[in-house]
Amino acid sequence: MAAQLDDAAGSAVPPTGGGSAPPARRGPGGRRTGTGTPRPSARRAPRSPARPSPRSPARPAPYLLLLPALLATAVFLGWPMVRNLLLSFQNLNMKELIQHLTDWRGTGNYQEILGSEQFWRVTLRTLVFTAVNVVLIMVLGVLIGLLLARLGKKMRLTLSLALVLAWAMPVIAATTVFQWLFDSRYGVVNWLLDKAGWHAMAHYDWVGTQLSTFSVITVLIVWQSLPFVALNLYAATTTIPRELYEAARMDGAGTWQVFTSVTFPFLRPFFLATTFLEIIWVFKAFPQIFAINEGGPDRLTETLPIYAFTEGVGNLHFGMGAAISLLTIVVLLAVTAHYLRLTLRQERHEENAL
Repeated sequence: MAAQLDDAAGSAVPPTGGGSAPPARRGPGGRRTGTGTPRPSARRAPRSPARPSPRSPARPAPYLLLLPALLATAVFLGWPMVRNLLLSFQNLNMKELIQHLTDWRGTGNYQEILGSEQFWRVTLRTLVFTAVNVVLIMVLGVLIGLLLARLGKKMRLTLSLALVLAWAMPVIAATTVFQWLFDSRYGVVNWLLDKAGWHAMAHYDWVGTQLSTFSVITVLIVWQSLPFVALNLYAATTTIPRELYEAARMDGAGTWQVFTSVTFPFLRPFFLATTFLEIIWVFKAFPQIFAINEGGPDRLTETLPIYAFTEGVGNLHFGMGAAISLLTIVVLLAVTAHYLRLTLRQERHEENAL
């Protein structure tokens, strides 16, 4: 009778699994000993919510590792910037420098510079010079980088070695070589042009006019900057899957279509970062311009860094030179901020289009 009641009670309880549960085994005396397959219990004890583990205390090791770099930056960059800012509010000429006088002028230096037509003329010249050089560097660098990706192993190694040697040459050494190449009497460029039939160029003075001087400086800066863009672009192309190129070729895409639909979209972050770095590098170019002709002829090739040096050190107006250098930093920050704003706006537009 007890066994029958047990059977009836067992059949009244609905199964909790997805299917029918196997019959219970009985031991001696009619007791259940369990089932063939374990069945989850119908009722579970409520699980208490997990308590968040206490936050571990911040370890000072990363900050200690950063401390030497931060101290070096503060000493070698921060303190000179503070001193330069203080000088920009002073009337510091040779008299004040010798007698150790401090003649505070307030914002007089900035008012005189911003009211000068020469400053705005040099600023516009610097922006145009930077734009022309950056466009040439990026276009030629991308072409050379794509050429490296298509060359054979030996030719790629030869071209890469030539680019590395050009990149490794010091700036002053490269500028001296270009001065010799474009020399009016013994320059190789004039000799080659004369042999090619342009006899009027036999003794041409390349630093005699504004346009010809900027042409020499542009060739020098572009030549020095091409290796960085070309080698980095080639390294970036090696990360693009070959299957994308094969699929584009199978769809009938030409060389330009492959570049615009596969290479350029995949390497867009590289183009943005490299262009940003080149803008900064060309904008603050000093040794090339100063060594070629010191901003001449008649100060017609002065850019903002040369202008600050000429007014500060050349004319012994140190307070004026400090103010011009700080305004140069402000102009550079404004240019880079505008560029970053355009790139971010373009990225948001492309994300919305997708």
